[in-house]
Amino acid sequence: MTHVDVIVIGAGAAGLMCAAQAGYRGRQVTVLDMGKKPGRKILISGGGRCNFTNVNASPANYLCNNPHFVKSCLSRYSQHDFIELVERHGLQYHHKTLGQLFCDNSAQDIVDMLLTECDWAGVNIALRSEVLSVAANEGGYLVQTTQESYQCQSLVVASGGLTMPKLGATPIGYQIAAQFGLKVFPTTAALVPFTLHQHDKERFAALAGISIPCSITSDNGTSFKENLLFTHRGISGPAVLQISSFWRAGQSVSINLLPDMELKTQIQQWRETQGQKSLKNCLASVLPKRFVEILYDSNLLPDANVNQLTHRQIDELHATLHAWQIKPNGTEGYRTAEVTLGGVDTDELSSKTFEAKKAPGLYFIGEVTDVTGWLGGYNFQYCWSSGFAAGQFV
Repeated sequence: MTHVDVIVIGAGAAGLMCAAQAGYRGRQVTVLDMGKKPGRKILISGGGRCNFTNVNASPANYLCNNPHFVKSCLSRYSQHDFIELVERHGLQYHHKTLGQLFCDNSAQDIVDMLLTECDWAGVNIALRSEVLSVAANEGGYLVQTTQESYQCQSLVVASGGLTMPKLGATPIGYQIAAQFGLKVFPTTAALVPFTLHQHDKERFAALAGISIPCSITSDNGTSFKENLLFTHRGISGPAVLQISSFWRAGQSVSINLLPDMELKTQIQQWRETQGQKSLKNCLASVLPKRFVEILYDSNLLPDANVNQLTHRQIDELHATLHAWQIKPNGTEGYRTAEVTLGGVDTDELSSKTFEAKKAPGLYFIGEVTDVTGWLGGYNFQYCWSSGFAAGQFV
């Protein structure tokens, strides 16, 4: 039996941040992870360069059944605090669109930084240690792993969600929450590509790899302006990943394929300057030619010159291209999803400490909780913020 002050389950973003903070407070900390190396999800994020935060991060960028929950941790450890940590370690990074920050070199830089922090704080990291059971006792919690038994005063669950099962994702965090009577919201894949029904899949198969700037809107009115990408299975790209968190099975999404143009006005200009030209050729100047051809073959575009279009045809064209309706068949699921929507009900936790109200000494941080950020570094920022917050109290 090994006695420690704090056990952290999960050597990911939230777990390593929490462990280092607790270690700096003089707490004896052991991090348990079933993997061969720490920070596996960090390493593959952002195309291997880790989109580690977003300069615009605010509570408005998160989905949670309690929308006020994230305010406390985000204010106490903000994106600027994490950027300061990155700079203190001498990591080189760059800004991309929409406030995203990426490593210049590799995501390994972020993992190395966290491991250095843990090393300085005296944290012990036990890899290839799968947690088999957890039980409360007089001294706190008894944790049984494949390697040994641990007795701790504080137990932090930072086990992540169900995304990317190849990296060892398991439902253990939700199981521990349920074991101690905490409510867990149903989970689903989020920030994930859509699959299409067979007829749409066949219709757009030739477009795989083609990207279109668009504005995409869900049934509840949420909208994102980003790129849409056609794939062999359906549609993806930043716009689709963003809206997938707000989409529910059976719903359609509305896609404005010309978000920076008013088509009726554009058609009027074409009439004045190139009225003899076919509509098909004119549209191919503002949309990918192959996409226009598919719309034409699907009888969604009239076979006419621009100056032959009737008012009704123009209205229909406007509706088709500014509010293209498509009903996904589903999503690609946890295999390719970036995060898990749902999880441990945040009403069961203190927003200040992340301690379970029903189980003193038990904490839940990061993706295992019912907090899902937008695409673009927001989910990592929540991991840093929640890990920091819990680390001050465990």
